[in-house]
Amino acid sequence: MSSTPLHQARFEDLNCCILIPTYNNEKTLASVLQDLLLYTSNLVVVNDGSTDSTFEILQEFSEINIHHFEQNKGKGEALKQGFRIAEELGYEYAVTIDSDGQHYPDDLDIFLGELENKKSGTEILLVGDRNMTQEGIPGKSSLGNKFSNFWFLVVTGINLTDTQSGYRLYPLKTINELRLYTKKFELEIEVIVKAAWRKVKVKNIPIKVFYEEENRVTHFRPFWDISRITLLYIWFVLVSFFYIHPRDTYNDFRRKGFKRFWKENIIKSEEPAYKKAAAIALGVFVGISPFWGFHTLLVFSLAAVLKLNKVVAFLFSNISIPPLIPLIVYASYQVGSFITGRGFRWELRPEDFDSATDLIQGFWQYILGSFTLAGVIALTLWAIFYFMFSLTRQQQVVKP
Repeated sequence: MSSTPLHQARFEDLNCCILIPTYNNEKTLASVLQDLLLYTSNLVVVNDGSTDSTFEILQEFSEINIHHFEQNKGKGEALKQGFRIAEELGYEYAVTIDSDGQHYPDDLDIFLGELENKKSGTEILLVGDRNMTQEGIPGKSSLGNKFSNFWFLVVTGINLTDTQSGYRLYPLKTINELRLYTKKFELEIEVIVKAAWRKVKVKNIPIKVFYEEENRVTHFRPFWDISRITLLYIWFVLVSFFYIHPRDTYNDFRRKGFKRFWKENIIKSEEPAYKKAAAIALGVFVGISPFWGFHTLLVFSLAAVLKLNKVVAFLFSNISIPPLIPLIVYASYQVGSFITGRGFRWELRPEDFDSATDLIQGFWQYILGSFTLAGVIALTLWAIFYFMFSLTRQQQVVKP
């Protein structure tokens, strides 16, 4: 008589299963399933149209819930089908794990522990953090992960150190309510972004990872898959800046009222003076800089990365409103003229730019002056507002 799997009782109490999408991983699949069965029998496998011996291998595991695609549809489709199957089987959560052998089954304890300790009324989505800086991680994987982490931060405001790990825990009801359109590896990005937009708590948990190049088979195609991920993030940036962020800000304003919203979201009275001043300085710097047409994208991206007040930074970036644009361009050109030693030329005439050389020289003069002017004004305003916020803070502290 076989013994009860190590974490079976915990999986049952949490209504949790393990979901394994697999495609042509005949070298590692059997050992992965055997190892997982030591921890739980709640396994769901989706065979994504494998053309190797995967079908024959799965026939040896009659105790596992197995589903087959006749043709390969992509990891994203396999996951979506697996999510639906798992919920239909009565599970509330699913831990996804790849079948290439890079994940350690004993890390299931960490996922279960986080789920057991989650606060009532909140929902979580856990992503395993593989510590991509450790020795043995392929350089291309680390670079792609950093790219994804940065843009995930920009579109959600959440700082993750690993957004591409396939070792995850999903809340099935929430995930199955999402409209998910992608079909391949990029679905793992789509799902965490859209879950974060629905206020699901998306967080990393530390896991181990094993890279054995001899037996490990990866179907990630760097050029095409990274291209799809890039296009997906471009779309998410547009949606977040023009819908998600404005929607959340408006809902927050309605919920809190003007006075509380001004104090908590705009002034942020509990935030250090240097950070409040830095948000203003960042907005002004971006607004004056010569990135016309990209100011909104740039200010939100930098504010997210620097963890500054995005609302304040955006408001002050609008220093470049149409009535002030000619003045900013003129001032930038004159500052550049002074820096390059040409001196101030108060009158600009068309004949001053009657050759390609004059045009190129004038353009770079403007660029240099623009960054210089932006930096000087931003630093000046930072110092002024830092002093003002510090003084106000001191008055609040000593006030009886």
